[in-house]
Amino acid sequence: MRMNVYDVAALLPEIPVLRDRCRALAMIEAIVSPEWEFRYYSFDAGWSPDEEMASMRNGSGDEYSIVFGPPGVFICGLDHESPMSPAINGGLWPGLIDTVPAVFEAQVREPAFSNDGQLDATFVLWRQTSDDGWRTGVIEFPPYGEHRTSPDGAQMLAILGDPSPDTYLAFATDYYETTLDAAAVAHVWALRPLDDAVVAALNPDLTLTDVQQDCDEIGYPSAQPPDVRQD
Repeated sequence: MRMNVYDVAALLPEIPVLRDRCRALAMIEAIVSPEWEFRYYSFDAGWSPDEEMASMRNGSGDEYSIVFGPPGVFICGLDHESPMSPAINGGLWPGLIDTVPAVFEAQVREPAFSNDGQLDATFVLWRQTSDDGWRTGVIEFPPYGEHRTSPDGAQMLAILGDPSPDTYLAFATDYYETTLDAAAVAHVWALRPLDDAVVAALNPDLTLTDVQQDCDEIGYPSAQPPDVRQD
């Protein structure tokens, strides 16, 4: 299915639902892929004193970052092979950030999202807390090309538009070359508290204690009492 940032803006849910899906994705990944550097999806509930950040890194140069903060949510992502890539285009694609509200200026200039002092992105979305939908710049896209399903790479976010875990299950089957326990994935997708049985269903080599630190960093509910957590 062909998809650009406009299609994604129509697909994404409201901010609280998006945050929940981001946390669920990160928690599943933390269990399935214990080594952080090999995870596809992550979530940092303490990214800054008043911000949280969800992220995706595919290890090949494609990525997105979603910052949740008091003004709302700012999303930027990079498809490194897109003709809209600053490395290929020689700078940011016209219209990409021209209409980003001033309340997100810090995110536009965030060094973690930049290369040589410039935002490194092929798609950008935002939603202030008072908005009734997701916003984007006014973009004239390049042709899709024979083998491209997205001119800007925004299809990376499509998984967050699915209210069910089905898109993630399809991804995991392909990426990890394994079939995950669908009931356990659905349990986490619904943000139900974790227990040893759910953790073991996703990764028999781990216990709830093993992933407690990840639960805390993601802000995910856990059934494990605080007095038995390990520092």
